[in-house]
Amino acid sequence: MLIFSIATAAVAPGIALLTYFYLKDKYDAEPLHMVIKVFFVGILTVFPIMIIQRGITLWLGEGPLLGSFGITAGVEEFIKWFVLFHMIYKHKEFDEPYDGIVYATAISLGFATMENILYGIASHASFGALMIRALLPVSGHAMFGVMMGYHLGRAKFSSGTGSRKYLSYSLIFPILWHGIYNYVLIHVTHYWIWFIIPLMAFLWYGGLSKMYRANNSSPFRVTEAHGQD
Repeated sequence: MLIFSIATAAVAPGIALLTYFYLKDKYDAEPLHMVIKVFFVGILTVFPIMIIQRGITLWLGEGPLLGSFGITAGVEEFIKWFVLFHMIYKHKEFDEPYDGIVYATAISLGFATMENILYGIASHASFGALMIRALLPVSGHAMFGVMMGYHLGRAKFSSGTGSRKYLSYSLIFPILWHGIYNYVLIHVTHYWIWFIIPLMAFLWYGGLSKMYRANNSSPFRVTEAHGQD
C-alpha cells in the first residue's frame, strides 16, 4: 500500500496539471491521443537528457551558474523545444495559439513525471516529499512549458521577423526562468523559501495571463462569436 501511495504521489501531479491545461483549451481541443503521445515522448526525453547532462558535467564541471542555467535548464529546455519543433510545430493539429501551450506542457509534464518517479525510487522518498515536489519541480516544469508553448504559438501565427523573434523567445525564456528557479532552489541555502514562493506565484500569474491571451487570439473564437450572432 505504501508503494502504491508513493507511486501515485509521483504520477498524479503531472496527470492532474496536464488535465487542467488541456481543459483550458476553450475553442478547439486537441486530439487526446496526440496530447498523450507528446506526454509519453516527454517521459522518454529524461534518459537522453540525463546522459547529455552527465557528459557535460564530466567535461566542464558544474559551477552554480553553469549547473543551473546550462547543464540543467539549458539541456532540458533545449531538448524539449527541439522535439516540439520537429514533432508538433508544423503539424496540422497545431492550428491555434493555445495549442502550443497544450503540447509544451504535455512534454514538460511527461519529463517532470518521469523525473519524479526516478527521484522516488532513488531516494526512497516519502509521500510528503513527493507532494512537495508536486508544488515545486512539477509545477515549475508546467510553467516553463506554458512559456515555451505560448511563444511557439505566437511564432506559428506570426510571419517574417516576428515569427523568428517569438521562436527564439520560446527557448530563451524557459531556460532563463528555469535557471533562476534552479539557482534559488539549489544554491540559496538560507531562507530559500522566501524566494521560491514569490517566484512560483509570479510564474503562475504570468502563466495564467499567457493562457488567457493565447485563448483570446484563437481564430476559432472569432468563428464561434459569428456563429452566435
